[in-house]
Amino acid sequence: MKLTLTKKPKNTIIIEGFPGFGLIGTIAIEYLMDHLETEKIGVVEMEEIPAMIAIHQNKVVEPISIHYNKQYNLVLIHAINVGKNLGWKLAEMVAELAKQISAKQIISLEGVGSPNPDSGRVFYYSTTNGNTNKKLEDTAKPLMEGIIVGATGALLAKSMNIPILALFAEAKSGLPDSKAAAEIIKALDAYTGLKVDPKPLMKQAAMFENKLKTIIEKGQKAEDTHQKKKLSYVG
Repeated sequence: MKLTLTKKPKNTIIIEGFPGFGLIGTIAIEYLMDHLETEKIGVVEMEEIPAMIAIHQNKVVEPISIHYNKQYNLVLIHAINVGKNLGWKLAEMVAELAKQISAKQIISLEGVGSPNPDSGRVFYYSTTNGNTNKKLEDTAKPLMEGIIVGATGALLAKSMNIPILALFAEAKSGLPDSKAAAEIIKALDAYTGLKVDPKPLMKQAAMFENKLKTIIEKGQKAEDTHQKKKLSYVG
């Protein structure tokens, strides 16, 4: 794993959203990048991730890139295609990033399935006490029971001194779910005071979903082609 940074802001809050159920984290980070002034300050390379990038509107979209917002001193981890079963590796990368920029908190954005997917509920888990409950009382409920997998689960399992807040939004299916992402943005805004209005995300849902769907589908096709070529070499 190689983390390359061109700038190292200090005492930041890291917000990460890796591709998962409903692509909640990816959509939310994409939306934040569209509504906050950010600059790309780094990229992440992992041998397990296929060596490919996407081109969208004549711009390169790396599998994992790091972006910075000076106004709120935020570092955003934007991820499109990270492969499978890389939870521990991704957690290691986030921990290394947090160390290099002396982050004061990590916020993780996730999607979860639900037997009642139309409820639009958001849950949270925090590793610290304090006023988290008060800030989120109107937008999210504490997670009392559950299984947390992937990068967020690995982060919570690691021995870290940095406070971690995980937000989970119920998604309607495994497909991109911008409505659920809007709910998690609402909770994030209540907690951080970013003043990012989630309403436009609801209106632009189809655009966001189609954009991400296209990028991910093309990435999957490229990965499948890569695997077939690899098998033909050894077979």
